[in-house]
Amino acid sequence: MKKFIVAALLGIFVGAGITAFAHEGEGGKHKHPNLQAAMEMIHHASKRIDAAQKANEFDLGGHAQKAKDLLAQAENELKAAGVKASEDEDEDKKDSDEDKDDDHDSGQR
Repeated sequence: MKKFIVAALLGIFVGAGITAFAHEGEGGKHKHPNLQAAMEMIHHASKRIDAAQKANEFDLGGHAQKAKDLLAQAENELKAAGVKASEDEDEDKKDSDEDKDDDHDSGQR
């Protein structure tokens, strides 16, 4: 059963990578759709681990809980990545707006 859980988690993470690339370029309601897709997959993986724990009466040697802890860590890292990406986009927009203002000012002299 432990091998099944490890294989399932690996499949989920590989699927997350493939799905993240598949969403690239799609407009969506989320500012960072790839990060959002990864977060959704983490939530799905956590629910599947919960189900595995219940099905095995929580007798998985602590490995399932460790996997859930690592998923929580991955979720926190994705949140931080989203914040950083938003900050970078805001900075790029600010720089672009300043360049436009400079171009406009130099044309009036």
